[in-house]
Amino acid sequence: MTDPWLALEFGADPAERIAQVGAAHEAFLTAGTASGRVREVIRRSWERSARLDPETTAPVDLTDDALESYRSAHPLARVLPLFRDLLGGIAQDGAHLMAVCDAGGRLLWVEGHPGVLRHAERMNFVPGARWDEAHAGTNAPGTALAVDHSVQIFATEHFVRPVQRWTCAAAPIHDPATGLLLGAVDITGGDHLANPQSLALVRATARAAEAFLAAAAPAAPDVPHVAALGRDEAELRVGGRRVRLGRRHSELLVLLVQHPEGRTGEQLGLDLYGDDRLHPVTLRAELSRLRRALGDELLDSRPYRLRAPVRADFRTVTELLEGGDPAAALRAYPGPLLPGSDAPGVARLRRLVDGQLRAAVLAADDPGLLAAWTATAVGADDLAAWQALARALPPGAPRRPLAVARARQLAEEYALPRATFLQRRGN
Repeated sequence: MTDPWLALEFGADPAERIAQVGAAHEAFLTAGTASGRVREVIRRSWERSARLDPETTAPVDLTDDALESYRSAHPLARVLPLFRDLLGGIAQDGAHLMAVCDAGGRLLWVEGHPGVLRHAERMNFVPGARWDEAHAGTNAPGTALAVDHSVQIFATEHFVRPVQRWTCAAAPIHDPATGLLLGAVDITGGDHLANPQSLALVRATARAAEAFLAAAAPAAPDVPHVAALGRDEAELRVGGRRVRLGRRHSELLVLLVQHPEGRTGEQLGLDLYGDDRLHPVTLRAELSRLRRALGDELLDSRPYRLRAPVRADFRTVTELLEGGDPAAALRAYPGPLLPGSDAPGVARLRRLVDGQLRAAVLAADDPGLLAAWTATAVGADDLAAWQALARALPPGAPRRPLAVARARQLAEEYALPRATFLQRRGN
């Protein structure tokens, strides 16, 4: 099976592929759709990048002392010697660059042969520049962050034309303690980089960076973690084990995580069934089976509560929103909380998480965030979000006709009067 993250199949002619993808790129800019000759990861990235001018240049928002202060305090500063050790040779060979960016796509370090660096400066591939997809379109570090996976971007696969002479490979780096994105490591050069070795190299470098950070971190207790977003059955990771829970036990665990102070049997019964007709014996039996699944050391009673702190993916989303980072919250959101559950307590919590995330995305009024939200299961039918996306995209953006058409379709389905969603707010 072909690796979808590799740019070229074995034996492919690079020049022919450049021409094929270049033609598809021009067609996309004209019609807003990509041909079947374009990889799925590239097609989706072009759609996210569609609001950009294809001749744009990545903006530089940190320079001089501000840049130095920011990157010296960044967690990846500790890993820079490792990056130089693993990628230093390739960065000084006169044909490649090594780059490291933060989780927002801001370049922290760009190193290599002075001649290659001068060429890269012409497209603002410099420290302090924003190379996330929202500012620079499809590119290896920005796209690796957007999809949270290592990826190669080859020549004309780049959305912005001034970057299309380059090929790059990048891999995301995560905080080993929290799992949150810290940034990405990238190598950039010519067409010869479109091979399995360059992608394997950045993947191995990213894993080595995570291992370095894990080893350098002070010893911390193994905090159990619950994954319940975008899945009907939760998974608990504790003590090196992965425990897949059934539907009812998933609901109970989510409710207990949400209420660390504890819940009485009556409260849990109402949360699960919505009335007080449940026999207490039935609930006690469910909790007893949950205790056996989790381990006796984790679940307490009178009231029912978790004895130790437990992390959860839905709590991570709300914490990121509370910290004012809707982009990170959206990246941490794979879908609704236990979407198949009709337990009243879970349904209320699901609406709360989705509602907070939606409100933050709409308030940000950022085309990239709006496009990402409308790509989720919840956002796909969100009329207000499609209207906001249609307003936020400039005339001529390839994705704008799609947003306009989807907003009109939803307005008709909801039997609403013809909306004036093409008008900007305040007009």
